[in-house]
Amino acid sequence: MTDIQPILKKAEEKMADAITFLDEELARIRAGKANPKILDGVRVPYYGSMAPLASVASINTPDAKTLLITPWEKNLLKEIDRAIMNSNVGITPENNGEVIRLGIPPLTEERRRVLAKQAKQEAENAKISIRNARRDANDALKKSIKDGVPEDVEKDAEADMQKTHDRYIKKVDELYIAKEKEIMTV
Repeated sequence: MTDIQPILKKAEEKMADAITFLDEELARIRAGKANPKILDGVRVPYYGSMAPLASVASINTPDAKTLLITPWEKNLLKEIDRAIMNSNVGITPENNGEVIRLGIPPLTEERRRVLAKQAKQEAENAKISIRNARRDANDALKKSIKDGVPEDVEKDAEADMQKTHDRYIKKVDELYIAKEKEIMTV
Protein backbone atom coordinates (compact mmCIF):
# COMPACT_ATOMS: atom_id res chain seq x y z
CA MET A 1 0.00 0.00 0.00
CA THR A 2 1.36 3.39 -0.98
CA ASP A 3 1.20 6.42 1.21
CA ILE A 4 -0.75 9.29 -0.34
CA GLN A 5 0.77 12.08 1.79
CA PRO A 6 3.91 12.47 -0.42
CA ILE A 7 1.64 12.95 -3.44
CA LEU A 8 -0.31 15.73 -1.72
CA LYS A 9 2.86 17.33 -0.35
CA LYS A 10 4.55 17.37 -3.77
CA ALA A 11 1.48 18.96 -5.38
CA GLU A 12 1.29 21.61 -2.67
CA GLU A 13 5.01 22.41 -3.13
CA LYS A 14 4.42 22.91 -6.87
CA MET A 15 1.50 25.23 -6.09
CA ALA A 16 3.60 27.22 -3.61
CA ASP A 17 6.34 27.52 -6.24
CA ALA A 18 3.78 28.89 -8.71
CA ILE A 19 2.76 31.56 -6.16
CA THR A 20 6.42 32.48 -5.51
CA PHE A 21 7.10 32.74 -9.23
CA LEU A 22 3.99 34.88 -9.77
CA ASP A 23 5.03 37.20 -6.94
CA GLU A 24 8.45 37.69 -8.56
CA GLU A 25 6.97 38.27 -12.02
CA LEU A 26 4.45 40.81 -10.73
CA ALA A 27 7.23 42.67 -8.89
CA ARG A 28 9.03 43.11 -12.24
CA ILE A 29 6.03 44.90 -13.76
CA ARG A 30 6.65 48.56 -13.08
CA ALA A 31 3.69 50.46 -11.72
CA GLY A 32 4.83 54.07 -12.05
CA LYS A 33 7.06 54.11 -9.00
CA ALA A 34 10.70 53.18 -8.54
CA ASN A 35 11.25 49.53 -7.65
CA PRO A 36 14.69 47.90 -7.97
CA LYS A 37 13.02 44.60 -8.94
CA ILE A 38 12.17 45.98 -12.40
CA LEU A 39 15.88 45.61 -13.18
CA ASP A 40 16.04 41.93 -12.13
CA GLY A 41 15.96 40.73 -15.73
CA VAL A 42 18.85 42.98 -16.85
CA ARG A 43 22.10 41.09 -17.52
CA VAL A 44 25.49 42.82 -17.91
CA PRO A 45 28.62 41.40 -19.60
CA TYR A 46 31.11 40.95 -16.75
CA TYR A 47 34.46 39.23 -17.27
CA GLY A 48 33.23 37.05 -20.11
CA SER A 49 29.85 36.04 -18.71
CA MET A 50 26.43 37.64 -18.34
CA ALA A 51 25.85 38.69 -14.72
CA PRO A 52 22.67 40.08 -13.13
CA LEU A 53 22.80 43.86 -12.73
CA ALA A 54 22.34 43.56 -8.95
CA SER A 55 25.60 41.57 -8.67
CA VAL A 56 27.76 44.22 -10.40
CA ALA A 57 26.18 47.40 -8.97
CA SER A 58 24.13 48.70 -6.08
CA ILE A 59 20.60 49.78 -6.92
CA ASN A 60 18.96 52.38 -4.68
CA THR A 61 15.74 54.39 -4.71
CA PRO A 62 16.52 57.92 -3.49
CA ASP A 63 12.89 58.93 -4.13
CA ALA A 64 9.67 57.40 -5.48
CA LYS A 65 10.45 58.30 -9.11
CA THR A 66 14.21 57.56 -9.38
CA LEU A 67 16.47 54.52 -9.40
CA LEU A 68 20.16 55.14 -8.74
CA ILE A 69 22.65 52.54 -10.03
CA THR A 70 26.20 52.71 -8.69
CA PRO A 71 28.51 50.15 -10.34
CA TRP A 72 31.20 48.45 -8.26
CA GLU A 73 33.71 49.22 -11.04
CA LYS A 74 33.67 52.47 -13.06
CA ASN A 75 34.50 50.69 -16.34
CA LEU A 76 31.09 48.96 -16.15
CA LEU A 77 29.11 52.21 -16.59
CA LYS A 78 28.92 51.92 -20.39
CA GLU A 79 28.08 48.20 -20.24
CA ILE A 80 25.30 48.77 -17.68
CA ASP A 81 23.98 51.69 -19.74
CA ARG A 82 23.91 49.53 -22.88
CA ALA A 83 22.31 46.57 -21.05
CA ILE A 84 19.48 48.77 -19.73
CA MET A 85 18.90 50.26 -23.19
CA ASN A 86 18.72 46.77 -24.74
CA SER A 87 16.41 45.37 -22.04
CA ASN A 88 12.61 45.59 -22.03
CA VAL A 89 12.57 48.01 -19.05
CA GLY A 90 11.53 50.86 -21.35
CA ILE A 91 13.43 53.62 -19.51
CA THR A 92 16.34 55.62 -20.92
CA PRO A 93 19.25 55.75 -18.46
CA GLU A 94 21.09 58.99 -17.61
CA ASN A 95 24.83 58.38 -17.19
CA ASN A 96 26.85 61.17 -15.52
CA GLY A 97 30.17 59.28 -15.40
CA GLU A 98 29.75 58.27 -11.73
CA VAL A 99 26.26 56.78 -11.43
CA ILE A 100 23.33 55.92 -13.70
CA ARG A 101 19.95 57.44 -12.95
CA LEU A 102 16.68 56.02 -14.17
CA GLY A 103 13.82 58.49 -13.97
CA ILE A 104 10.57 56.54 -13.78
CA PRO A 105 8.10 58.38 -16.01
CA PRO A 106 4.44 58.56 -15.02
CA LEU A 107 2.37 55.93 -16.80
CA THR A 108 -0.20 56.87 -19.42
CA GLU A 109 -3.68 55.37 -19.18
CA GLU A 110 -2.95 53.17 -22.21
CA ARG A 111 0.32 51.90 -20.70
CA ARG A 112 -1.49 51.16 -17.42
CA ARG A 113 -4.00 49.01 -19.29
CA VAL A 114 -1.18 47.13 -21.08
CA LEU A 115 0.60 46.49 -17.76
CA ALA A 116 -2.65 45.35 -16.11
CA LYS A 117 -3.19 42.97 -19.02
CA GLN A 118 0.37 41.66 -18.60
CA ALA A 119 -0.27 41.12 -14.87
CA LYS A 120 -3.49 39.26 -15.68
CA GLN A 121 -1.58 37.00 -18.08
CA GLU A 122 1.02 36.22 -15.41
CA ALA A 123 -1.79 35.40 -12.94
CA GLU A 124 -3.42 33.14 -15.52
CA ASN A 125 -0.10 31.31 -16.09
CA ALA A 126 0.16 30.73 -12.33
CA LYS A 127 -3.40 29.35 -12.24
CA ILE A 128 -2.57 26.96 -15.09
CA SER A 129 0.49 25.78 -13.19
CA ILE A 130 -1.61 25.20 -10.05
CA ARG A 131 -4.25 23.30 -12.02
CA ASN A 132 -1.55 21.14 -13.59
CA ALA A 133 -0.20 20.27 -10.13
CA ARG A 134 -3.72 19.28 -9.03
CA ARG A 135 -4.24 17.17 -12.14
CA ASP A 136 -0.89 15.39 -11.67
CA ALA A 137 -1.73 14.69 -8.02
CA ASN A 138 -5.20 13.38 -8.89
CA ASP A 139 -3.71 11.09 -11.56
CA ALA A 140 -1.17 9.77 -9.05
CA LEU A 141 -3.96 9.23 -6.51
CA LYS A 142 -6.03 7.27 -9.05
CA LYS A 143 -3.00 5.08 -9.80
CA SER A 144 -2.48 4.52 -6.08
CA ILE A 145 -5.77 2.57 -5.96
CA LYS A 146 -4.05 -0.15 -8.02
CA ASP A 147 -1.28 -0.21 -5.37
CA GLY A 148 -3.79 -1.05 -2.66
CA VAL A 149 -5.03 2.33 -1.40
CA PRO A 150 -8.74 2.11 -0.48
CA GLU A 151 -11.07 4.10 -2.76
CA ASP A 152 -12.57 6.13 0.08
CA VAL A 153 -9.07 7.23 1.19
CA GLU A 154 -8.29 8.22 -2.42
CA LYS A 155 -11.54 10.20 -2.68
CA ASP A 156 -10.81 12.01 0.60
CA ALA A 157 -7.32 12.84 -0.68
CA GLU A 158 -8.82 14.21 -3.90
CA ALA A 159 -11.16 16.40 -1.85
CA ASP A 160 -8.18 17.66 0.20
CA MET A 161 -6.32 18.35 -3.03
CA GLN A 162 -9.29 20.36 -4.33
CA LYS A 163 -9.35 22.46 -1.12
CA THR A 164 -5.62 23.12 -1.45
CA HIS A 165 -6.11 24.03 -5.11
CA ASP A 166 -8.91 26.48 -4.26
CA ARG A 167 -6.77 28.11 -1.55
CA TYR A 168 -3.87 28.70 -3.96
CA ILE A 169 -6.14 29.98 -6.75
CA LYS A 170 -7.55 32.47 -4.22
CA LYS A 171 -3.99 33.62 -3.41
CA VAL A 172 -3.32 34.16 -7.12
CA ASP A 173 -6.48 36.26 -7.41
CA GLU A 174 -5.49 38.31 -4.35
CA LEU A 175 -1.99 38.97 -5.74
CA TYR A 176 -3.42 39.98 -9.12
CA ILE A 177 -6.06 42.30 -7.64
CA ALA A 178 -3.43 44.02 -5.48
CA LYS A 179 -1.09 44.47 -8.48
CA GLU A 180 -3.89 45.73 -10.71
CA LYS A 181 -4.85 48.28 -8.06
CA GLU A 182 -1.21 49.36 -7.78
CA ILE A 183 -0.90 49.74 -11.57
CA MET A 184 -4.17 51.61 -12.06
CA THR A 185 -3.63 54.03 -9.14
CA VAL A 186 -2.41 57.35 -10.50
